[in-house]
Amino acid sequence: MKIKKNIDDTVIYQTKNGAITLKQDVSLDMLWASQNQIADIFEVNRPAVTKHIRNILKDKELDANSVSSKMEHTAEDGKTYKVQFYSLDVILAVGYRINSKKAIAFRQWATKTLKDHIYKGYTINKNRIQKNYSEFLKAIDDVKTLLPADTTIDHSSILELVTLFADTWFSLDAYDKDKLITQGATKKKVALTAEKLNKSLAELKQSLISKNQATDIFGVERTKDSIAGIIGNVMQSFGGEELYPSIEEKAANLLYFIVKNHPFVDGNKRSGAYAFIWFLQNAKILDLTRITPPALTAMTLLIAESHPKDKDKMIGLVCMFLRKRKID
Repeated sequence: MKIKKNIDDTVIYQTKNGAITLKQDVSLDMLWASQNQIADIFEVNRPAVTKHIRNILKDKELDANSVSSKMEHTAEDGKTYKVQFYSLDVILAVGYRINSKKAIAFRQWATKTLKDHIYKGYTINKNRIQKNYSEFLKAIDDVKTLLPADTTIDHSSILELVTLFADTWFSLDAYDKDKLITQGATKKKVALTAEKLNKSLAELKQSLISKNQATDIFGVERTKDSIAGIIGNVMQSFGGEELYPSIEEKAANLLYFIVKNHPFVDGNKRSGAYAFIWFLQNAKILDLTRITPPALTAMTLLIAESHPKDKDKMIGLVCMFLRKRKID
């Protein structure tokens, strides 16, 4: 059964365990189905679907303007017609209301999935990761081993980190720092001075204060020239060779040192994340399609909670993340 939506030839259907899923392993922003197609999913007559959709919209459970749209649909006779289509939200809402064996199976699956999510803090779609399921679980464990027993990072943040590397099934136990340094590194000169960074951090402080998101102690150095010392470490060289030759290594170490060395009385994590983005932007390798707010938050929290002995692994993790934009 083909569904009219953003990507052609993708099929939505119900599996034997009641799950609503996709036949093709693709990522979509939105799925759409007609009333006939929703009826096919749950094996009921169209009038039943029509009644439930009408009540769902009437009760304002969903906003009609957001979940329905007139689209062109090619019928079996080869002609194209304007048909009302409904989003995945409507499909799920109908599944909770309608009376059929398929709908019951769907509700049983949905309840179990929600229960797992509440207890674990995350859920995993085994069909989406297929043969790599065991590797995916191991990757979660690998990240957790880098955290103290009393970590404050929740499961969703850990999962966010693991998801960033799920396509390569990167294992921290097998981490090889030398290999990571030579693959996909950006080698070019970028000026990074304490004066420039402090000026930018001062602008961040004023912006946060104006939004009541920080106080006057935000960004105040514990000791004079703390940031200058960090910049000196990041940009240092010996015998004409830079200690951190790539942009990725410099950015990763900048983030690490600000977060872990606590140069400020308040705002070390936020300042570190900001400096990380600021430096990548100045180096012209900032990729906002990968470095999303959740991803940056997860990386920053992981570094903040990590054991000092795992510094090299933290740096390698961030470098791997940055370089994936070139080798995906």
